[in-house]
Amino acid sequence: MNFYDAATLILSILMIAMCVHVLNYSGFDKHQKGWFVATFSAIVFCALAEYAIHCGYYSVIFRIPLTILTVLQFATAPCFAMLFAGALGMKHQLKIALAAFAFCLTIGIICAPFGWVFYFDEAGYHRGPAFLIYEITYFASLAYIFVVLILTGKKFRHRDLATIVMVLITLVAGIIPMTIFSIHIAYVAVGIVAVLCYVFYNDLVQQDTSAELLKKQAEISEMQAQIIARLANLIESRDTETGQHVARTSAYVKILAEDAFKEGLYPEIINEDFLKLCPLLAPMHDVGKVLVPDYILRKPGKLTPEEFEEIKKHASSGGDIVKQILKDIADEKQVKFACDIASYHHERWDGKGYPFKLKEGDIPVSARIMAIADVFDALVSKRCYKNPIPVEEAFEIIKSESGTHFDPKLVAVFLKHKEKYSEINAAIGDKAE
Repeated sequence: MNFYDAATLILSILMIAMCVHVLNYSGFDKHQKGWFVATFSAIVFCALAEYAIHCGYYSVIFRIPLTILTVLQFATAPCFAMLFAGALGMKHQLKIALAAFAFCLTIGIICAPFGWVFYFDEAGYHRGPAFLIYEITYFASLAYIFVVLILTGKKFRHRDLATIVMVLITLVAGIIPMTIFSIHIAYVAVGIVAVLCYVFYNDLVQQDTSAELLKKQAEISEMQAQIIARLANLIESRDTETGQHVARTSAYVKILAEDAFKEGLYPEIINEDFLKLCPLLAPMHDVGKVLVPDYILRKPGKLTPEEFEEIKKHASSGGDIVKQILKDIADEKQVKFACDIASYHHERWDGKGYPFKLKEGDIPVSARIMAIADVFDALVSKRCYKNPIPVEEAFEIIKSESGTHFDPKLVAVFLKHKEKYSEINAAIGDKAE
């Protein structure tokens, strides 16, 4: 068995395996599966026909069946391009494929009895004087495939250097023997098409798999957000009438983080990931309140020093609680981000906050943003121990505590866009007020 005979058999086995993969793959619908199976099956037929004709086990008694087989092979091979195009989603390819098949089959039936294109004698297979007809159809088919790949190229983003090199080697390895050594063009056409089909089919599957993975990741992220938000609302409902504090502070945090990002504030920290995590994990800021007794949380009057110390524990214990809650549903980065917000959102810029008395840059940026959002919402909202104050007055209080309670740079960004926070306060107001 020579190299090309072995190559055709290997290609046949590969394409049969691809057919099995297509039929068992859940990512394609029946229509797309049909196109790919037709493409791979056509390649298998032509490869096996090529092997039968040139394997060296020839006898003159096989002349007629081999002639019929060759006519069918030459009629089928130019249809690779249309079948492959159909598999890649191009329209009207079935009509074009049937027309090409009928055209080549007609030529083969007319020419075969006279040996114009090919013939078999006692020695075996020979090209006829008009063999150029088949060369033209094969080259036209290959050209069609490359046009199709250019037209559909935007669909394929996963081809790496190895697959591109694989295609180029196939082309070079095909052109050289075909032009220099006069190797049968069918060998080359079948090989080139098989490699292209494999490369681009594999790319399509990767895209489909990636899309499915992204969908699953989005579903998991949404589930995480729902769990976090509902848990936070459950905890917050012990302290407020409606639990809308969580929704509002998350919205405030989102806006302040985005505006700080646009202003170029703390670029080494406030990036795209930061903007995603801030509103997602802001609802966990008061999770430590789960350990504070109801009689303190709902006390309508002023807290005693002892009671206030109990309230302050929600920040020191918040980080530990967050770790326990999120360790199985979030990654390490998300857990740390949430811990920072829960533990440090009551720290002050001047170092007089609690529970750790952190100062200025020692306070995580996420907690500094949360502090502004939390205090602003507490000022403008009704509580069991206070009535809301006007929004403009709340803005003045935030401004007056810039550089003492709050990060002055963040306060400056916050006050630049007061209308956004006023709109959120009006849109997500406590309905019980």
